[in-house]
Amino acid sequence: MQYEDRVTIATPEGVDVDLPLAGIGSRFIAALIDTAIKLIVLLGFFIFLFGGASLLGGGELTSLGAAAYYVVVFLILFGYDVFFETLLSGRTPGKKWTGLRVVRIGGRPVGFVASSIRNIVRIVDFLPSLYLVGMITAIATRMNQRLGDLAAGTVVVRERAVAVVPPPLAQAAPTHIPPELESWDVSAITMDDLATIRRFLERRAELAPHARGHLAHELADRLQGKVVGAPPMPAEVFLELVSVAKGRRA
Repeated sequence: MQYEDRVTIATPEGVDVDLPLAGIGSRFIAALIDTAIKLIVLLGFFIFLFGGASLLGGGELTSLGAAAYYVVVFLILFGYDVFFETLLSGRTPGKKWTGLRVVRIGGRPVGFVASSIRNIVRIVDFLPSLYLVGMITAIATRMNQRLGDLAAGTVVVRERAVAVVPPPLAQAAPTHIPPELESWDVSAITMDDLATIRRFLERRAELAPHARGHLAHELADRLQGKVVGAPPMPAEVFLELVSVAKGRRA
């Protein structure tokens, strides 16, 4: 970690990605937004369920409604974060609003299992109240991780502070192989370099956008000096063409 609010993650592709860590303040604001959304949904469901039951006379329907309400409370409190973190690549509405994202330590997007673990352990982080245990753990750990993050192998980063912006997808994949590719001298590209490039190309869709862009630029910058005859182009296009050129000559 280079600075107090940054962390360097070593990825399977052999490239270090420097990510800005989310602080307690921004995470608290995100949690407040998500909590407000949860309360609004629960309040609306309560009014709908018990208001309708009272109009129909209560009785057994009210008891069933109470049971249904407790089930919904559980699903909202514990399923809300898992649902959005899995669906939106580590972002709940609160995190999206504050520019935060949950990622795996290796730079990959958080999945259902990791999100479930970090949110189940949230019960302990909340103790004795107002996330006291979680805040103490986040302050004490090197990567600002609460207990849920430690258990799931995740970290919360700030997206809006990332300087590297990945190229548009329309530019990241060439529509044809240029004829001048045959004139590229890729003899200095080793088989280890080629393996690293292909690992990135195969797994780039699994990476968070900021990590994908950073990795592509790091790899391209590292290999640019080994390729003679390559004109300036987007990083991912360069890596794809180097893979093709070296593969033809290997």
